[in-house]
Amino acid sequence: MSTRPTRTGDFQMLEAFWREPIERTVLPNGLTLIVKPDQSAALASVQVWVKTGSIHEGACLGAGISHFLEHMIFKGTARRAGREISATVQAHGGYINAYTTFDRTVYYIDLPAEHTGLALDVLADAVLHSTLPADEVKRERDVILREIAMTRDDPDQRLGEGLFDTAFRAHPYRYPIIGHRDVFATLTRDDLLAYHRARYVPNNLVVVVVGAVDPTAVRAEVEIQFGAVPRARLAPVAVPDEPLQLAARAQHRFEDVELTRAGLAWQIPGLTHPDAPALDLLATILGAGDSSVLWQAIREKARLVHAIDAHCWNPGSVGLFYVSLTSEADKREAAVSAIHRELARCAARGFTAAQIRKAVRQLIVGEINTRKTMSGQASRLGVAEVVAGDLDFSRGYFERLRGVTAASLQRVLRTYLVPSRLTEVSLNPKSAAPTTAAGANSTVTTAEFTETTLPNGVRILLRPDRHLPNLHLRVLCQGGPMFETPGKRGVTALLATLLTKDTRRRSAAAVAQYIEEVGGAFYPFSGNNSFGLAAEVLPTDTDRALQVLSDALLTPDFRATTFATERDAQLAELQQDNDDVVTLAKKLVRQKFFGSHPLAIDAQGDETSLRQLTVADIKAQYRRLVVASNTVVAVAGDFDPRQLLPKLRAWLAKLPKTPLTAPAVTFTGAAAVGDFVETQPREQAVVLQAFPGPTLGAADFYVGEVADELFSGMASRLFERVREEQGLAYFVRSARVTGLDAAMFYFFAGTASERAAQVLAEIDAEIARVAAGGVEPVELSRCQTRLKAARRQALQSNSARAMHAGLNRLYGLPNDDGTYYDERIAAVTREQLAEFAQRYLQRSQRTQLVVRP
Repeated sequence: MSTRPTRTGDFQMLEAFWREPIERTVLPNGLTLIVKPDQSAALASVQVWVKTGSIHEGACLGAGISHFLEHMIFKGTARRAGREISATVQAHGGYINAYTTFDRTVYYIDLPAEHTGLALDVLADAVLHSTLPADEVKRERDVILREIAMTRDDPDQRLGEGLFDTAFRAHPYRYPIIGHRDVFATLTRDDLLAYHRARYVPNNLVVVVVGAVDPTAVRAEVEIQFGAVPRARLAPVAVPDEPLQLAARAQHRFEDVELTRAGLAWQIPGLTHPDAPALDLLATILGAGDSSVLWQAIREKARLVHAIDAHCWNPGSVGLFYVSLTSEADKREAAVSAIHRELARCAARGFTAAQIRKAVRQLIVGEINTRKTMSGQASRLGVAEVVAGDLDFSRGYFERLRGVTAASLQRVLRTYLVPSRLTEVSLNPKSAAPTTAAGANSTVTTAEFTETTLPNGVRILLRPDRHLPNLHLRVLCQGGPMFETPGKRGVTALLATLLTKDTRRRSAAAVAQYIEEVGGAFYPFSGNNSFGLAAEVLPTDTDRALQVLSDALLTPDFRATTFATERDAQLAELQQDNDDVVTLAKKLVRQKFFGSHPLAIDAQGDETSLRQLTVADIKAQYRRLVVASNTVVAVAGDFDPRQLLPKLRAWLAKLPKTPLTAPAVTFTGAAAVGDFVETQPREQAVVLQAFPGPTLGAADFYVGEVADELFSGMASRLFERVREEQGLAYFVRSARVTGLDAAMFYFFAGTASERAAQVLAEIDAEIARVAAGGVEPVELSRCQTRLKAARRQALQSNSARAMHAGLNRLYGLPNDDGTYYDERIAAVTREQLAEFAQRYLQRSQRTQLVVRP
């Protein structure tokens, strides 16, 4: 066995990144500035990293004060009222948000690059000069209390908190970032002010700017906006070390869930430890992708789980090597035993050179993928500076990764994945409880796509772009609920999944191995109107991607055993959806609204239909939908069209010319008009109002786009009234289910059960305001600017561009709708919004649902 079974060329692909210019400056007041110019798009990401998180809360440990302060920072300054902050950013096409983790709090704005100075001004003003208004403190406390309650309705969140509470006994990782409810409730405005004064000081801040910017101009602007605040005293926060775990720990809970979720976690050292790269590589081999060791052994061969993966979490001085799984309750113990047997086998036999090469390639591709967007690049730099303490960390990490050998992997497995370091947690259905137990300014467009139509009707869209060594190929077909008959719901989504599995050339495991060993990805997608496949690889592996796609479309082999496994996995996903109250509520209102129309059930189908499906149903759907006239192939990324197009022609020409049978379904409006209540065993309520909406090709589709933006986001009047002013709900917004001939425009909010009526009344009032022509010009302008910028931001990656152009062509829309998208959005008027509300958002055609405890 080779001691270093890696490809030198793989690592050389990263060398260009290490040479990219990055300027790091420390201002006289101690603030660190990092600037990376990137002219690939006229966008910028401006981020302020505060080096404080939930582990740094001192006397407030366990209260979630870092998260509370994050919520408060945008509530107003001496220069700007709270609502003005988000409105100003939106008016310049930006997106503003923030998040808190264990070790940092990050505030960021993504926006067109020409407004970078504004972003720096807004963030400096908010982060350093927030006034923390007393009335906002009271309202936001209520909002966060509801957010805490909402986490109790999220099984994955509960499992995660159980894991950290069990695995850590001394380190503050054991406390939830959001805080314990009772401790959080004791926080006062004085506590927030004191924490802000102590931790939000220039010498504890890192400003990261990535995008189409001039570093000299950025530094000058940062000195103006941040430089006037002097360096301050910054007392070190003592974070206790976690002692070495000496014995296994476990926590098994039995609650109102339908599916078992479980995790095995072993204590490991932190990010900068010499063994960190080997542990990451081990996690990738064991549990990253369908060809990984555990996926093949535990899911495909033993059929004990619906899903399983592995990864390392080690941002500080100590972390966890985590294997997570979902399974039927009666298979959990067998699955855990099988995992231990497989780890023992790997410890004894080691790993092959091919496994190591594949995992190294996956990690390298992951590093490349962080550079797809400005925001991703900025986040990567922030992590290097704040978490690792070294901007050159990635380079050193991959140098160490290059030195990992098969022997290294065996050593770390035997050293760290041992019984004494193990913590096992699970969340199970109550029915599985032992009898003795107590019962979460230019638009980037697709204009560069060129189209070729083959004689059999297949349409090929090509967009070469060499700025990143990345290639995305996507096959799209019409399908989904509209092409499914009653009793066969979910067959298209299952077909999409099975097309990525067995072929006449390779088994499902071999397909996964073939694509993942080069760091590639091969996956299905399915939605209300379409389905398909996507392959993403490095440019050197183009032929490999073409082969898996051509085999999938031309020679699929729908094997009974794989069919049964994937059908069970799709059923498990439905069960997981039922465990999340918001997802469940959306499904319930959709069913009531659409009634017998196919869109009543989403692409994943329903349990009854899925259990009745057969391999014959899959084959029939394949023959019906995978035909030339129903196929669009979109390719974006690093390729030569002169070389790629002939290769695509060669196999796409083999698709049959069978005509597509179009569905004959008529939508006449809401099936169930009225007010309905459903009860579920949850802590919070979800309220929903559903109305008809414009379809994809409707003349007022773009009015619907603006209306959706108007009713959503932190700058919307609805959000301001419901959450900010009255603290009635944690979230409130609108959304859409859009088909080719039917659509639903709906509102939803998460709230306390006793406040459901108040939230619904506020939604009614906002609809009435819009219908009466009450939208202000500045509101409309903000929404239009934000939508145009959001389109630019959404189309940064090759995968997004290929998906967008492919869907447009599939639905008979222009490939390059970006050339007129801005014009259509800009043309929407206040009068049209009023007409939209008057036409669609009427009580006489409304389905209202309250899902409450």
